[in-house]
Amino acid sequence: MKVDYKNPDYAAIYAQRTKALKRLRKKPELLPAIKDYYRANPADFISDWGVTSDPRLVERGLPSMVPFVLWPKQREWIDWVIRRWRAQKPGLSEKSRDWGLSWLSVTLGATLCLFYEGLNISYGSRKEEYVDKIGHPKALFPKARMFVENLPAEFRGTFETWRDAPHMRLTFPDTGSTMTGEAGDQIGRGDRASIAFVDESAYLARPMLVEHSLSQTTNCRMDISSVNGMNNPFAQKRHNKKLVADPEFVFICDWRDDPRKDDAWYAKQVDELDPVTVAQEIDRDYSASVEGIVIPGAWVRAAIDAAELLGIAVSGRFELALDVADEGVDKNALCGGRGIEISVAEEWSGKESDPFYPVQRAFGLCDELEVGRFRYDADGIGALVRGDARVINEQRTKAGQKTIAVEAYRGSAAVFEPEGEDVKGRKNVDYFENRKAQDWWVLRRTFQRTYRWVTAFKEALKSGNPIDPAKVCSPDEIISISSKMPNYLKLVAELSQPTYKLNGAGKIVVDKAPDGMRSPNLADGVMMRRARAEAVLRISDDVLKRVAQGVGRHMPKRRRR
Repeated sequence: MKVDYKNPDYAAIYAQRTKALKRLRKKPELLPAIKDYYRANPADFISDWGVTSDPRLVERGLPSMVPFVLWPKQREWIDWVIRRWRAQKPGLSEKSRDWGLSWLSVTLGATLCLFYEGLNISYGSRKEEYVDKIGHPKALFPKARMFVENLPAEFRGTFETWRDAPHMRLTFPDTGSTMTGEAGDQIGRGDRASIAFVDESAYLARPMLVEHSLSQTTNCRMDISSVNGMNNPFAQKRHNKKLVADPEFVFICDWRDDPRKDDAWYAKQVDELDPVTVAQEIDRDYSASVEGIVIPGAWVRAAIDAAELLGIAVSGRFELALDVADEGVDKNALCGGRGIEISVAEEWSGKESDPFYPVQRAFGLCDELEVGRFRYDADGIGALVRGDARVINEQRTKAGQKTIAVEAYRGSAAVFEPEGEDVKGRKNVDYFENRKAQDWWVLRRTFQRTYRWVTAFKEALKSGNPIDPAKVCSPDEIISISSKMPNYLKLVAELSQPTYKLNGAGKIVVDKAPDGMRSPNLADGVMMRRARAEAVLRISDDVLKRVAQGVGRHMPKRRRR
């Protein structure tokens, strides 16, 4: 049944459920097969029979308890938890405010306990009142009780609330499975758990005590939280290089996945809440309260589909930039697009792969997108790209294919135009430590211009007074991030990761991976793609060949000591 989540027809949903239940009761012999189906498809069970509660519905003339019909992304989350559980692996859910994960976690736990024997699913939070408190709708276990109590008797079985749902516990007599609650420092001190959900993990008072105890309690710890800066284990796990090397470790629950919400809803939150709350709890911005961020999260978010919002026709050359993984757990990234738009953000693991492969793949993507050149990071392991590109181009020439030009970018190089003033009143040579710092600062200013234009445009829409784009900046001086890219949310997060500080000489130094965070390869690709063409070394096929042939021949000999 198709559901309009903004204006749901709950009467029609209840009517459909009543009809299905009548069919089932006419043919009770079908119940075992139906239970087998729901055992394998818990998301369907919750959507078909579950309820949820929201007191805010009353103000709209609706009952507070309504059918719990899952959105597509909520179904994906449940499937993801099941995969992690079966694989005996942990997971982390990074969520925007009001995404429904509390309801999802307890209804999933109850569903599993109804259909599986001998499970123990635990729930922990920083305070006991958030786990279980009678009459406290924010707590987890009242939600679970409501869900089970309102199931048809055919699925509820012999469960009785007065007997089987005491404080901080639900037991399921027909399967012997249990749901248990724990709070504060005691999370993980109870029985062994099949799955251990830790609610609002970023806000635990003494998280290290929980880390130690849960390590011996379960093989499937599921951390769920909104963002609370970087100084907590949740954030550190979210950005841990080894953990996120597993592509399924993190599940992002963004407000844009909620079909009830749109840009008007977001604008209302921005008007009513302080910027840090919006950034942390809605936009999942770890840098919201961090000082020294090169590109603030609000500026990056303003660039999402900015060209479409501002009515700018995207034009110009299609360009790409390759950032090669420099560690086994890092990922290769190829980013770019046409003109001001970033419409390509591809990444793939570099672990145990042939160093030649990233260059081959970049060539393949260039062919697919009909692009005749790409830039690459020539520092570190990226220096090998030059020779690999020469070999591939020689093979392409023999096969009658067009060659693809490559352009070397060196972030470690001296600043571009040292006597120029990227920042008015300061010579580049006096302001930036190197080319990397300079180009990140240029990208910062690009996002700042985009933010100012988008903000002015939205204010003009509210007031009805049109703005003169010429007074803001040229359309070619902003940046637009396409939301059609599968990785666009990850790119948005990475762009706000680098920080800056001043060195002893008073020059800006950029740190791409503060606090041991993973290298932001997608963001690096965007920075290189947006670097000024004059500051990039173009290398033709002939030059590549001559350089490769001359390697070692003209190298200066080391002096004897």
